[in-house]
Amino acid sequence: MYHSRWKGSHYQAGFQYGSMLSKNNINPFKNFMLKEELLKFTQKCIPLYQAFYPEILEEIQGIAEGLKVEQKIVAVFLCSIYCFLLENRCSCFAFCKDNQIILAKNSDFLTSVEKVCDSPYYHLNSGYSFIGNTTAWSEIEDGINEHGLAAALTFIYPTKIAEGFNAGMLVRYLLEKCQTTSQAIQALQKLPIASAQTITLADKNGDIAIVECNCDKVVVRKPKNGFLFTTNHFISPEMIIYQYQGEDDCYSHQRYQTMLSAFENHILSLSFAMDLLSGKKGFLCQYDRKKGMDTIWSAIYDLTANKIYRVEGNPSRKRFKEDMRFHF
Repeated sequence: MYHSRWKGSHYQAGFQYGSMLSKNNINPFKNFMLKEELLKFTQKCIPLYQAFYPEILEEIQGIAEGLKVEQKIVAVFLCSIYCFLLENRCSCFAFCKDNQIILAKNSDFLTSVEKVCDSPYYHLNSGYSFIGNTTAWSEIEDGINEHGLAAALTFIYPTKIAEGFNAGMLVRYLLEKCQTTSQAIQALQKLPIASAQTITLADKNGDIAIVECNCDKVVVRKPKNGFLFTTNHFISPEMIIYQYQGEDDCYSHQRYQTMLSAFENHILSLSFAMDLLSGKKGFLCQYDRKKGMDTIWSAIYDLTANKIYRVEGNPSRKRFKEDMRFHF
C-alpha cells in the first residue's frame, strides 16, 4: 500500500502525483477502455464538478499532465467509478458508547489491486487536511480530517444513475469541506449524486449517522442505541425500491447479520472494533482469495483518542498498526 502525500495547490499536488507515476513507468490506464458511454456520461458530469467542486478538476488536470496522458482519460476513469465500474464491497460501522467514538471499515475488493492501493495524506493550500484510503487516487473511500470528521462509503449496485458525484468523490468532498456530521449531511442533500451508496459519518461530538443515497433520494439513519452499521444493500424503507435484485455475490446480508449479532451481544470498545473487523465475531472478512476477492485493508478511526489504526491486508491474518502521520 502506498502512502502518498499531496501538498500545494490541487493542480500542483495532482501534477506531482502524475509525475511520480510517470517517473516509475506506471500507467494506471494501460488497460482502461475509453468507452463512448463513459465519455458521454463524464462530459455531463464535468459542469457539475465545475459548479460545486472546481478544485478536483484542477487536480485531474495536474495528474494528466504529470502522467502525460489525455485529461479526459483521467476524468472518465474517476467519474465512472461506482457508476459503471462495479467491484467494490465493504462493511462499515460506527458507535458512540461510554465516551468512546469510533468509525471502522473493512474494504473488500479485487486482490489484483491490493498492492497499488494508497493511503494518501492531503495537506493542500485550500480545504481541510485529511488522511484516507483508496483503491485509486483523488477519490477517497474512507478517511478522517483535521476536525475529526470521519467518513466511509459502502458501494451498492446502482439500479439508476445520473450525472453527478460518485461515492468516492462524495467522501473526498466531505472530508475536504466539512467539519461535522451535520455539515456533511447538509452537503449530501445539496450535491448532485450519481451512484448508489451508503456513507457512514462520525464526528468528535459523538454525532454518528449513515446516509443511504442515490440520484433520487438522500435518507439519513440515526442510531437508537449508540451504534450503526451497513454493508452493500439498503436498509431504509424509502431506499428499498432501488435495491438491486440480483444475486448477493459479496455476502452483504451475511456480513450484515454478523454485525447485527455482534452489536447486540458485546461491550463496545476499540478491541471490539478490531475483533469484529477481523472476523472474530462471525463472517466479515473470511473470503476465499482463490476467487479473486479479499479484505484488502481495514481502518479504525478513534475520534475520542485522535488515533488512526489500519491493517494493510486482511485483518484476520495481519495486525492493526497505528498511523502516526496525521495530527488533528
